[in-house]
Amino acid sequence: MRNKTAARVREAINGSGLRRPIRRRDYPTLIRLLEASRYEILPTATIEEKVHWSVPAGRTLTITASPAKGLEETLATSERLAAAGYVAIPHIAARMVTGRSELAEILARLDEAGITGIFVPGGDAQTAGDYGDALALLEDLSQIDHKLTHIGIAGYPESHPTISDDLTIQAMWDKRKHATHIVGNMTFDPATVSSWIRRMRARGVTMPVIVGVPGPIDRAKLLSMATKIGVGDSTKFLAKHKGLMARLTAPGGFTGERFIGGFAEAAGEEGTNVEGLHLYTFNQVAETEAWRVDLLDRLRG
Repeated sequence: MRNKTAARVREAINGSGLRRPIRRRDYPTLIRLLEASRYEILPTATIEEKVHWSVPAGRTLTITASPAKGLEETLATSERLAAAGYVAIPHIAARMVTGRSELAEILARLDEAGITGIFVPGGDAQTAGDYGDALALLEDLSQIDHKLTHIGIAGYPESHPTISDDLTIQAMWDKRKHATHIVGNMTFDPATVSSWIRRMRARGVTMPVIVGVPGPIDRAKLLSMATKIGVGDSTKFLAKHKGLMARLTAPGGFTGERFIGGFAEAAGEEGTNVEGLHLYTFNQVAETEAWRVDLLDRLRG
């Protein structure tokens, strides 16, 4: 299995993984996905200025949560971006929330800011209180009055570094009744994404999916972050083939039409319910927005 994954990644990087250019019949699917894309950002000191400069108001931004910065930085950044006209979706990492009382306070704060969407991962922090995983928080969330309309949970096209595949699949099934959609973790292989989407549907998981795709970012940062957030065999393969990694992360390479075209057919199939793209920008939002707009222009033209 590992060798097969590595072979698929090699083919995708070399441009032969698709075996053909983007088919015109896939254009509508790709246009729809690009129009519905959203940007994941990290709440740093400079990110809001970068967003204001390069991303038009009205676009959706998801704001990560990290043990180093705490939830306050995530919430405050989300509030300011929402006030500036963006659709802000804070990551509410379950292990960083102490319990139902704090959760209720967070929900009240989001309501006051007009924020109606959240993403609920388990998170990498040590458990701060009652929630050892995302499901525990989601169960409490369902018993608290709130005005959220979009509640996202994590999905893993490839293996998570610390959680078995069986557990991630079971967790997604258990969380489905508390959430509105699934956000796919980042992967380097379009064939893996297509297979994951079809396997979920075959198991009866019908929630809308937003596919995770990395934007045009520095290759060292991409490799480091991919390892932390749970990209499996693809990361190991790329770590051993740095020349291919350079090609992978070049502008117009991995994040170009060859990659998203690779899962366009699966995304366009009836019943797959793929709603859009979750673009991992690692705060290179200007480059990511430029790539998205350019590709949209070419597909429409």
